[in-house]
This record gives sequence, C-alpha cells and structure tokens, in this order.
Amino acid sequence: MSMAQRERQALVQTMTAAGPDAPTLCGTWTVRDLAAHLIVRESRPDAAPGIMLKPFAPYLDRVQHKVAQRPFPELLAKIAGGPPWFLRPVDSLMNLTEMYVHHEDVRRAEPGWEPRELAAADEDRVWKVLTGLARMAYRKSTVTVALATPDGRRTIAHQKGDRTVVLAGKPSELLFHAFGRNAVRLEATGEPADVEAVHALDRSV
Repeated sequence: MSMAQRERQALVQTMTAAGPDAPTLCGTWTVRDLAAHLIVRESRPDAAPGIMLKPFAPYLDRVQHKVAQRPFPELLAKIAGGPPWFLRPVDSLMNLTEMYVHHEDVRRAEPGWEPRELAAADEDRVWKVLTGLARMAYRKSTVTVALATPDGRRTIAHQKGDRTVVLAGKPSELLFHAFGRNAVRLEATGEPADVEAVHALDRSV
C-alpha cells in the first residue's frame, strides 16, 4: 500500500474519531467541510477547478456545500473508497501530500497534538516532493529560505538577497509548513524579523 493510500485510511479514522463538527486547520472548515472538499476534488471535475481558479470558486462553493449535507458516514465511506478509477494510476502523485496534509489538519486542530513518527521511507518520499514544491511555497519571500533536515539534507527553497532563514526539521514537518501551516515542530534560524516574515508568508501552492 502506498503512502497516499495509508494516509487516506488514517485520515478517515481520524475524522471518524474527531466527528463531523470538529475544527480543522483549514480556516473555518469543520471535519465535515474538509470531507466534502476531498470528495469534490476527486469526483467532481466540473467543480474542482474552483480550488485553484477564483472565477470558478462560487460554483465550487455551491457544489461543496451540497456534498457536505450528505450523512457523515457516507462522506467518510466515499473518501475511504479511494479516487475514481481514472485517477488511480496517478493516486500516489496527486494525493500523497493532499492526504498527509489534511490528515494533520484534523490531528493538529486538537489541543495537545504531537508529531507522528513516520517511517524513514515515507520521510524520503516526502523530501522528494518537498524539494520541488517548496520553490512555489516560498516564492513570495523577501529573504532566502533554506530547508534542512536532521540527517544533513538541505535545499534552497527560494533565493533572495543576502539574508537567509533556515527552517530545520523532518521532511514531514517542513512539508506541512510549506503548505501554509504554522502548527509545526521546526527550528527556524535567522534574523527574528525575517523568521517572523517567513512564518507569515502566503505559502499557498
């Protein structure tokens, strides 16, 4: 089973335990809202473009709101069943980060959360994705942003000027930060104002 598949099943379990009205780290979305988003993203190609393209966002919102009215167990069963057949060949490519990040969105919205210990092979997979994605995530930074891991891996996410902020942590924590979340366990070094600015960046991908 791929990491994307394992994260999908773990996400469904965590959503089940949290309940439909529990908060997430996705703004005002509840677990129910997040479940509806995941379903629309995979199974409603007519509405999914609204995720990235603002002119289509109102239609997306209407479709997603309607999907969210379904019984909660039905929503979870739909997610657990995996993507439609035509997306399964690219499931690992398109859903590894989606399922991991949204799983943590549910987990870390709860008080007292702790990072999970991922297998070394999964951290390696995340690092490979992160090195490409980070260039987009930190593109608006006014200083250089470098990412580093405890085992010595390092990449420049964004090159800008002569000041640098280094974000150090496990690939999974760095990925979560790159997706715009600050509920992470990272060590950030650099000028305090620069570090604060990097944390405050619009890191939407």
